[in-house]
Amino acid sequence: MYETIRRGNPFVNQQVQQTLQTLGWNEAFANHFAPYAEQGYSVGRITLEHKRIYRLLGEHGELLGEVTGKLRYEATGREDYPAVGDWVVISPRAEEKKATIHAVLPRKSKFSRKAAGDNVEEQIVAANVDTVFLVNALNNDFNIRRMERYLILAWESGASPVIVLSKADLCDDLDARMREVESIAIGVPVHVVSAEQGEGLEELAPYLSEGKTIALMGSSGVGKSTLINKLSGTDMQKVSEVREGDDRGRHTTTHRELFLLPSGGLMIDTPGMRELQLWEADEGFRGAFDDIETLGQSCRFGDCQHMREPGCAVREAIEDGSLEKARFDSYLKLQRELAHLARKEDARLQAAEKDKWKKINVQMRQRKPKR
Repeated sequence: MYETIRRGNPFVNQQVQQTLQTLGWNEAFANHFAPYAEQGYSVGRITLEHKRIYRLLGEHGELLGEVTGKLRYEATGREDYPAVGDWVVISPRAEEKKATIHAVLPRKSKFSRKAAGDNVEEQIVAANVDTVFLVNALNNDFNIRRMERYLILAWESGASPVIVLSKADLCDDLDARMREVESIAIGVPVHVVSAEQGEGLEELAPYLSEGKTIALMGSSGVGKSTLINKLSGTDMQKVSEVREGDDRGRHTTTHRELFLLPSGGLMIDTPGMRELQLWEADEGFRGAFDDIETLGQSCRFGDCQHMREPGCAVREAIEDGSLEKARFDSYLKLQRELAHLARKEDARLQAAEKDKWKKINVQMRQRKPKR
């Protein structure tokens, strides 16, 4: 099933033979797709989304796709629409370079956040990712608390988190920064790189093997675009200078896009997310704060709130300096944020359930024969 496809938009003149496996296809996806295959449908992977118009790659090469009216009607939220990295069921019109998208195959992983605004809605940043590169710059914009947020959502996504500390050439005390990161990223691989200097990039190579998908996450100005340009060997993404004074970046990348790398790996670049609002993150929260959760198991009382209860192992750790109070304060703050989100999400789900039954009742009335 070989087809000629481009390695992202910049590779207009570089065409290579690819298979679905090169795009990350595996047996699990094939099993989900089997019923559709029997009906004559094809499959493709979303590489770009722009106002509900999708670019996808598959056995028919590169196509532009739109979802069916049925899929749009049955969707209860943004999470039901395709996202970059998704595998979708399509009816291709190869001669037109277009396709109709009928369904989204079950995702093996998804990096989600709460969508911007007051509405409680999930925004899927990247789907079917194997590894999440959490990119953080070692300049004046270094923020350990922001890193904790990214770790929560990375653990929850189902992908493996890896911390990439960029702009090492701008850091005066690397050892101190490493100690800070290692104190909150227990068991998470940490790599220090300087994309501008070409240093440390070889450490990332094992993650970029053929068919594996990596998502780049981080704030504006941390060097994601520079990193993807270095790993691809070409200027795939536009790069802007950071602001003077605070080293905060401008939004260079304006949309999520999946690229094929020369190594055979796939990389999803994402716009900078300075305001990263949490989404459902039970497992992710425990994974990101495993040190505090483990300490809590040694508290005298099983329902210890780690406030003023006697025999609190967490408070004892803060007092003896083995646990930073700032990290515990962050733990409490994010815990409250997730609890507040859960209450709002319950209300949204109730409204969605009501809307679903309203649609079912409308369909039943439409199908009822007239007398």
